[in-house]
Amino acid sequence: MSGLITAEHLSVRLEGQAILTDVSLSVQPGEIVTILGPNGSGKSTLLRSLLGIVPAASGRVTRRAGLVIGYVPQRLAIDRTLPMTVRRFLSLPRRVADRDAAAALARVGVPEVAGRQMADLSGGQFQRVLLARALLARPQLLILDEPTQGLDQPGEAAFYRLIEDVRRETGVAVLMVSHDLHVVMAASDRVICLNGHICCEGTPRVVSSAPEYRALFGLGTQGALALYQHVHDHSHDAGEGHAHHHHHDHGHDHDHHPA
Repeated sequence: MSGLITAEHLSVRLEGQAILTDVSLSVQPGEIVTILGPNGSGKSTLLRSLLGIVPAASGRVTRRAGLVIGYVPQRLAIDRTLPMTVRRFLSLPRRVADRDAAAALARVGVPEVAGRQMADLSGGQFQRVLLARALLARPQLLILDEPTQGLDQPGEAAFYRLIEDVRRETGVAVLMVSHDLHVVMAASDRVICLNGHICCEGTPRVVSSAPEYRALFGLGTQGALALYQHVHDHSHDAGEGHAHHHHHDHGHDHDHHPA
């Protein structure tokens, strides 16, 4: 397998319990892969074993030599009594030049927050700062653990747009765990449904009609995989209508579902 990161027949046991059984997956350069699964399905454990934090009971994880990973954790507890500016946070654990810090914040759409306290940021700003910090390492692979948890749907959609833009500009591969079965980034090249093992995988369209997916997540709108789609060739200027843009297909399986 030529992947950036590959799991082969990975099984993980924690305190005698089988959390993951016989999971095989590989993330290729530039690919966006979304892992979906109910709570307790082993999604975070899978990420931690790919990162080398949790050992495999059997099977193995291989990473391409020299692979640089940018990790965006699910939540980061910041001590609210501890003064910590965004700028200072970006320099943990390695010092970062002002120019690079400013560029990273601008890249993720929050250039104005450098001097703000981490504890004062909104949820969306906080996630963007975590992403900026991950991008400082110039990663070949971004691993995001439920990055939009706690954001409303417009905030979630905006974050997905940002990830799409970053992937397009930098060529970074993305492996994302999503808690939201209703809104999956349409630019996902593959969706993997996990419930202790891989139930089904494929393009978002294929997975949403798979019986295994429906068995896990139910039917109707409760189980519908709505794809958050973003069409790139229009202006974001205020006052411009979005009704008359033309659709460019970037070679991904974009579906026209309302988010």
